[in-house]
Formats: sequence, structure tokens, C-alpha cells
Amino acid sequence: MDDKNLIASQFKNMVVLGKQRLEKHTEYVNSLNVFPVPDGDTGTNMNLSFTSGAAAVKESTSDRMGDVTQALAKGLLMGARGNSGVILSQLFRGFAKAAEGKTELSAKDLAQAFQGGVDTAYSAVMKPVEGTILTVARHSARAGVKKAEETDNVVEVMETVLSAAKRSLKKTPDLLPILKEVGVVDSGGQGLVYIYEGFLSSMTGEEPKEEETDLQELVRAEHHRGGVHEHLNTEDIEFGYCTEIMVRRGEGETVESEFDYEEFRNYLDKMGDSLLVVADEEVIKVHVHTERPGEVMNYGQKFGSLMKIKVDNMREQHSALSDDTTTKEATPVKDFAIVAIAAGDGLKELFESLGVDCVLQGGQTMNPSTEDIVKAMESVPAKNYIILPNNKNIFMAAEQATQVIEGNAAVVESKTIQQGLTAMLGYNPTADLSTNKETMTEELGHVKSGQVTFAVRDTEINGLAIKKDDFMGIVDGNIKVSANDLFNVTVDTIKDMLDDDSEIVTILIGEEGSTEQAEALTDYLEENYSEIEVEVHEGGQPVYHYLISVE
Repeated sequence: MDDKNLIASQFKNMVVLGKQRLEKHTEYVNSLNVFPVPDGDTGTNMNLSFTSGAAAVKESTSDRMGDVTQALAKGLLMGARGNSGVILSQLFRGFAKAAEGKTELSAKDLAQAFQGGVDTAYSAVMKPVEGTILTVARHSARAGVKKAEETDNVVEVMETVLSAAKRSLKKTPDLLPILKEVGVVDSGGQGLVYIYEGFLSSMTGEEPKEEETDLQELVRAEHHRGGVHEHLNTEDIEFGYCTEIMVRRGEGETVESEFDYEEFRNYLDKMGDSLLVVADEEVIKVHVHTERPGEVMNYGQKFGSLMKIKVDNMREQHSALSDDTTTKEATPVKDFAIVAIAAGDGLKELFESLGVDCVLQGGQTMNPSTEDIVKAMESVPAKNYIILPNNKNIFMAAEQATQVIEGNAAVVESKTIQQGLTAMLGYNPTADLSTNKETMTEELGHVKSGQVTFAVRDTEINGLAIKKDDFMGIVDGNIKVSANDLFNVTVDTIKDMLDDDSEIVTILIGEEGSTEQAEALTDYLEENYSEIEVEVHEGGQPVYHYLISVE
């Protein structure tokens, strides 16, 4: 490759090898994720997020670095899962901002792009924690900027960035005490190092040196997505052209106006239906069903150059369907729609019984992406949306979904399933969005959350020795007990949660739990705590044998 400048085709290959390198070591990255409990999924989240970005890069036909990096950033954003995936998306969003409008990147451009990623990621995180992926990214970018002052060789800059990332990774246990206590480096930082190793490998043609690990097998995570197919009569299609455009704001000879989101959306709303407008500082993306796709394109060009155009004649597509298709009645628009993230048929039924409109499958080890959450919201047309993440790793993806969806939206930051269920007690369909968010958030403090699961590795946290495959009792994020007897661990976990004000204990039975054992737990509690009321429900959740709430 040209050592002086980085061009789009080379960067596309860097993304491919970065993805492959991370994908190969996903399970190893997962094994490092011991905080707050040793059942991590950082590797899975980062892998799925970066895979989404790589798919977007593969679809790009541009030969400009600015366009390709923007595709990566967009793909990462829409596929971001968990905090690690969202932070990764922000790193490359800032990278793309620095590369905007550039055909190729010089050594100094490349270094500044890495630094731009750090600036954007830090600004996106309210309370940055040192000793994490952020630290590794910052140290490596800083080293790259310094190196670019000495050389105009892009390979040398990338070598320096990777070398500094590895040094920073080794020091993460000195910055984050839990890492030192357990004896591991930061999982997110390790994932970033793997991506950077893939980048450098693409530039030099040399395979990265493998570090020895205890893993016997590396597996790939699978992700399945579903969709809804609409059946209707061809003659009932009012707007026949599914039209999608992507506009690079403020670029090109046709620009006439400054972009205003509300004005832009209101104008297109008059041209059809199924309108979706997504905009940030660089790009406007439009999806609309219309009879005049050419006018949509012409209007878009008033604000920038057309990056992508897609028009499908839905009447022709529909004519291939069977003649017995029927028209769906239009879904009414609700004042409020509530989306909760949970895994398990029983939990789905519980949330729905409390008034949740859509339960999106997800949770620990299976964080949904921003795109998944947006699709769940769009499945229930509403003026206002409330999202219950029920897992703190989903907070950032949920917040980003509120920025993409049309209509007003808010996130009630429920960290657990139990908090999510309790939050619904504060929901009032006659109140406004702000009031509902406030009252539902207040409800979160009225419940204690317990989980019983098993450990995936030997470790020691806060002086508690944990053996692989032992059962763990976790209370509000802190491991309280660990032993090889499930019943006793569950009892001890509940005891830790009880106090003089406790009135109700609810036990949610998971896939690995049992009704018989739950009944035995109920008998024990009723015999020893006569003032406590016990409720038992089939949750069907994975990962956790039992979810326990105390109110």
C-alpha cells in the first residue's frame, strides 16, 4: 500500500480484518468482562456492533474516505449493543467527523481521526470511567498524534497507535481496582486492541502474533432478525413508490437552503406516508412512500448531495403475491406506547399484564441494538414512547433510539427486570411524558433486586471466592453469596434482601429454575417470616435461575 496516504479501498479491507480479528476472539473478550459480575458479554456486544458497521462499509460504493468512514459510523450506530458497542460507535463517529469530505487520509489526518473519535466518545459518556476502552482509545490516539508530528507514514502512525493501545491495556488494572482484584485487563479495551491489530495487519500484510489464552474453543455469536410482512390488495396501495434517499448536508452545487428538521419533515409529510427522517450533523436519511419519488430527490438536493438513492415500485412487487392477500386495517396511533426489554415468555406476559405494549427480546448477554429498539417502537404507532431497558448495558442504545424515532420518547433507567415491573406501577396514561418519566423513575427505588445465576470462571471479588459453575446470589448488582447448592444460595440471597420494612417477596422462575424448588422456597419463607407475603411467577428468563424482588 501507499505508506503516505490511506485510501478508501485500503480502509475497507482494514475494517474487514478488524472485524475478523475481533470476531475470532469474541469469547476471550467475554471472559475478561468480570465487572460487575463474571457473566460478561462485552465481546459479543462489540462483535455484533462492529459487524453491523462492517456490513455498512461493504455496501458503500464510494471511493472517498469521508464517505466510507461515515458508512462505518452509521452502521455501528444502528447496530450498537450494550455500553461497549455504543462507545465503539462513538469512537468511529468522531473518526468519521474528522475524515469528512476527504478523499484519502494522510498520516496526520489518520492520527487526528483517532483523536476525533476519542473526543466524541468522551463527550457521549456522562461519567467516563478510567481503566476502560475510553482510556485505551485516548492513550493510543494521543501517541498517534505525537507520531504524526515526526513522520508522514500512515503505517508508522498505525503501528504507534496499536503499540500505545497495548501498553494502555496492560495498565488498566492500575486504574480500575476491580480489574486488579480479579487479575484481568479491561474487556472493552482488549476488544479495541483486536480491531486495531486487524487494521495494522491489513496495512502490512503480516498476521498479528497470537497471545496465549486458556480458551479451548472460540465461537461466533449468531443474531437473527425478524420482520413483519404486510398483506394488502394492490389497488389499495395509495402511495406506490418506496423511496429512500441519503443526503450529505451542505455539500454539492445544488444546495439552496440551511437544513431545518421540522420544516424538512413537514414538507415531505405532505408527499406521502410511512415517513422516517433521521438527521445528524453530516447526513439526512429519508424513507417515504410517495407517488413522486423524483420530487423527493429534488427536494433533498436543496440541502446537500445525494449519497444514496433507492426506489421500489411497491405495486409491481405486490402483484407477484397471491390473489387472496387482504388489507390490514390501519393501526391507530396511541397517546403512549411502552417498550420493555426482557427475555422469557413469562416475563413478557407479566409486562403485558401491567400495560406494556411491546416486549423486545433481550437482556443480559443479548443486548438489543438501537435499530432493534427503534423497530420495536415503530411496531406500535404512538405520539409518546417510554422505554424500560431493564439492564444498564442497554441505557445508551435506548437513549439513542429516542433520538431516532419520530415522536416524543423517554427512557426510564430500570437496571433490572424487577425495577421495570415496579416502574409500571407509577405509569399513568392520562399524565404527560415528563410526569410519567418522573413518577416511574421514583418507583425504581421502592424495590430490591436479586438474581441467582452461575459463575463462568473462577475469580475473587470483594474477598468472596467464586468457583466456576458455582451459584451466585447477586443483590442490586453486588455478589453476596456463592456456593454449589442452588436452594441455599437462593435462601441466603433473599435473607440478605429482607429488612424490617419488607412486605412482599416475588420469585420469578427462570429456564434453569424449577417450580418444585420455588414452592420449597415459598414454604421456607412462610414458615420463617410469617409477616412476608410470597408471590411466585414463571418468568422463563435465561441466565438467571431465579429473579427475586423485595418490596
